[in-house]
Amino acid sequence: MKTAQEVRTSQWYGVAITVGLIAYGVVYLLIAWIALQLAWGKSSEEASQQGALQELAGKPLGGVLLWIVAIGLFALVIWRALDIAFGHLDLSRTATSVGRAIVYLVLGVSAVKIAMGSGGSSAGQSRTMSARLMGNGAGRALIIAIGVGIVAVGVHQLYKAVTKKFTEDLVGGVSDTTILLGRIGYAAKGIVFVVVGILFAWAAIDYDPQKAGGLDTALRTVKDQPFGPVLLTILALGLAAFALYAFIWSRNARK
Repeated sequence: MKTAQEVRTSQWYGVAITVGLIAYGVVYLLIAWIALQLAWGKSSEEASQQGALQELAGKPLGGVLLWIVAIGLFALVIWRALDIAFGHLDLSRTATSVGRAIVYLVLGVSAVKIAMGSGGSSAGQSRTMSARLMGNGAGRALIIAIGVGIVAVGVHQLYKAVTKKFTEDLVGGVSDTTILLGRIGYAAKGIVFVVVGILFAWAAIDYDPQKAGGLDTALRTVKDQPFGPVLLTILALGLAAFALYAFIWSRNARK
């Protein structure tokens, strides 16, 4: 335990968390950029975490940047693991930390795969998995359960936006601008997660794996609605707000 506490108070640990949260913000900023282009018919990129990482790979020194992003995200996994083990969290915060650790781990692994020249479409993978699970009643029930779980995550994000619960992640003075960015960002994330969850559940109910998908499918569904480009633009700006919040969070993270 002493060693773990020493790690949590070390300078390199703080730097690693800062880099990780900046990397997390960069991913969401790229998603917002792709979504904004998608809203006005100027992008064929996948508007998802995977698409954002692939967009990053195409930039100058993209491979190096992807490895930095991956290392930063893996540092966030360690941060959450130590937080769970030694942070004396209640059940709700423990569940939140576990969920975040899984998200950071999946994104980190995706960054490594893309940096090494592999990694396919996340939306296509979701549809393939859904098609396999729909082969029996238990599989369809599982897809519905996953959809309900994703909706619950989205509702929790909206709850954090309304109650400003996310400020518990911060130390030091919290400016009104930071709170505004956090509220807009978490609200946008919440809406997207709710749409993703509904699509998953409806795919199982309707026996149509093509309706299941991740973030890209959700954003494209929003675009197909009345006033879709405007709605998607608002969501893209909301995701960009979360990215900016993540950059501020990186300097004021409660470690």
